[in-house]
Amino acid sequence: MTQSLTQSPPVVAAPAVAGTGRRSLAVLTVILLGQFMAVLDASIVNVAIPAMRTSLHASGSGLQLIVSGYVIAYAVLLVTGARLGDRFGQRTMFVAGLAIFTVASLACGLAWSAGPLIVFRFLQGIGSAAMVPQVMTLIQLTFTGTTRARALSAYAAVISGGMMVGQILGGLIVSSDLAGTTWRGVFLVNVPIGLALLAVAPRILPSIARTDRKLDLAGLAVLTPAVLLLVLPLVLGHEQDWPVWTWIALAAAAAGFAGFWLVERWVHHRGGEPLFADRVLRAPGLVLTAATLFVVMCTFGGWLFVMAIHLQSTLGYSALHAGLLFLPMGITFALASLNWQRIPERLHATMIPAGLVLAAATMVIMGLLMRDGANLGPLELTIFGLMGIGFGLSFSPLMARTTARIPLALAADASGILVTNVQLGIVVGIASFGSIFLSLAGTTALSASHAVGATAIVEGVTVLVAAALAARAAR
Repeated sequence: MTQSLTQSPPVVAAPAVAGTGRRSLAVLTVILLGQFMAVLDASIVNVAIPAMRTSLHASGSGLQLIVSGYVIAYAVLLVTGARLGDRFGQRTMFVAGLAIFTVASLACGLAWSAGPLIVFRFLQGIGSAAMVPQVMTLIQLTFTGTTRARALSAYAAVISGGMMVGQILGGLIVSSDLAGTTWRGVFLVNVPIGLALLAVAPRILPSIARTDRKLDLAGLAVLTPAVLLLVLPLVLGHEQDWPVWTWIALAAAAAGFAGFWLVERWVHHRGGEPLFADRVLRAPGLVLTAATLFVVMCTFGGWLFVMAIHLQSTLGYSALHAGLLFLPMGITFALASLNWQRIPERLHATMIPAGLVLAAATMVIMGLLMRDGANLGPLELTIFGLMGIGFGLSFSPLMARTTARIPLALAADASGILVTNVQLGIVVGIASFGSIFLSLAGTTALSASHAVGATAIVEGVTVLVAAALAARAAR
């Protein structure tokens, strides 16, 4: 047995739970603001892509790396960040990650070319990986009963809703062009928020008893190159006409993931603590939920990336106009995410796959409507709103229902695994669906419209796969 299988759950110090009202609300506000910034940064950049392309003369591959580079580092290091939280304290790691994220955001806003911006985006991802895993752990250890369920629902809504808010806020920031910052503002906006949170977090967040957790450096050393070998050929392949090295890299990625599984078993048998420990993977519904979240966010991340390019580059909308078109989807998503618990509990298991089927249908319909290159009108905006309902009735309850069943002793690692799958899904979605779109898009608006239509239809089919996984998890 590994240490993670035998250790007692961390204990919250008495002052952390003494105030069940204002103090708990303050804790939740701070950690969800940190979570919101991290999620926002995965999507707020999408609307700024055309401005970056013009300002930095970035290629299509460079733009994909600017968007996904952040998420790559974020996803790969999440579980390790959770372990570091157990080892050095969730408050310490949250503050340290927030500090790295804030400094990296400033560096991104001052970047002089695409290369340094990609590097600074990776640094942002490292900061998020240190900060974000502490959020669910602090929720699990600070709240109990119905208050925990409500906190977890808010957490799930922030994770998914932050991506759509990013599209709208990004458009507003780029179009406002405050002090001539254009796209730089989408990064600089994090700096004052980060500094404010750094001022209050050490005083508000609870002190958690530390545990002597072991780090799985061997697993991390295998997982990191495996992810890079998967993502880089997907990002660069279409621009280089899929040379031999891209296929070799994809084959090596498959071997790398197989090697990761073997290394995890080796770490387990040596008495270490694997990144993906057996006991954590056996938590009720965790594996199927992780797989479903991966497919959902793969589609969702790819959808936001492709639509941001299509609306501005093909249809010629401004950044603000493009961002505001996501408003109906954002509103309905928020309403569904925050009110799904009002639906009778006996219907929850059916509600999740039904929501995904609705989302899939709306994506296919949008794909068919956008093939002729027409502007988006009331019909398309209505369909956007229905899409938000579909995702809102699936993502948030799926996340909240699963995390609520996870034992406290497994909270840190389980949260790391779930959010890792969410972030890896975004990376793979941007790389794969972005490559499909960029490969199909030609030099004319009509060919680009056909490309976005075909990509949307493929994405709709992918969401149906997620619906099937969710239905199986419900059984």
